[in-house]
Amino acid sequence: MATTAATAADKSEKRNHQSDPRSDHKPHRARQDDKFRIFCGTANEALTDEICAFLAMERGKATVTRFSDGEVYIQIMENVRGADVFVVQPTCFPVDEHLMELLLMVDALKRASARRITTVIPYYGYARQDRKDKPRVPVSSKLVADLLTTSGAHRALVVDLHAPQIQGFFNIPVDHLFASPVLVDHFRKMKLPHLTVVSPDAGGVERARFFAKKVDAALAIVDKRRTDMNVAEVMHVIGDVRGRTCLIIDDIIDTAGTLVKTAEALVNAGAAKVFACASHPVLSGEAISRISKSKLEQVVVTNTIPLTQKAKEEPKIQVLSIAGLLGRAIQSIHEETSVSSLFA
Repeated sequence: MATTAATAADKSEKRNHQSDPRSDHKPHRARQDDKFRIFCGTANEALTDEICAFLAMERGKATVTRFSDGEVYIQIMENVRGADVFVVQPTCFPVDEHLMELLLMVDALKRASARRITTVIPYYGYARQDRKDKPRVPVSSKLVADLLTTSGAHRALVVDLHAPQIQGFFNIPVDHLFASPVLVDHFRKMKLPHLTVVSPDAGGVERARFFAKKVDAALAIVDKRRTDMNVAEVMHVIGDVRGRTCLIIDDIIDTAGTLVKTAEALVNAGAAKVFACASHPVLSGEAISRISKSKLEQVVVTNTIPLTQKAKEEPKIQVLSIAGLLGRAIQSIHEETSVSSLFA
């Protein structure tokens, strides 16, 4: 990343100037030094470019290619010796390929003598495999955390972990961000009448309660029984939703089976309209067609994972950007200021 050398007066002015970290409506100007770099793999280059634009800096140059047998090849194309480096890479589909890209890029940066390497993982794959709930199964999210540490990462920045306790699987510092500020702001502006926030299962009650408090809405819960992997049977609604506008809150939309059945249960219980929002639009299998045919009015997601062309063309799906959220967190980590004060 090419930078312009600052004069002594400029440097003095920058040292004396203390900006308010909470004034997050405008892009933050990145520190103009060549020891601050942002790289990415191929998983979500558009999000990385948005983050770099927010911070008024250029994306680091790296080559990511594959041999004919699929083996990935990484080369960092600029000097990073002594630099504070951030690697942006969600481990979304194809999960294993993107995870391997991330591990190899971190290793390449470590061997190129980067001072500190922070893995920025907007979507942490394998997060749903966070415990040994059946005989002879791995705790995959712990293994991935170990792999990242072994590869040379010094810290991790993640968004909306499926289970917050996954932070404890890492032996390096983890900054856990939430997409809720972006989503809350969106639904506040919509001013939905008689709003009730709905958790699609008991595990998401805390997330739904926080959201309901922020938008000053009532809270309801859907009792769900999961019969098989990616298969859920909705049982009944806990709370009064008759004649109300319902907003389903979740962290991941995968096959959309749970989401659609939850919407049906709410409509059957008398809900007037049903909206939904989630941080991570995995949208695998028949998810798009299920959403299209469902009773949902709108599904709002963030760009932690890039949407497929089919998902982009679905009118019920709306995407919000978290580039500013990640950009402010990256800036805070680089400048050694509080991340929690920005996103608490």
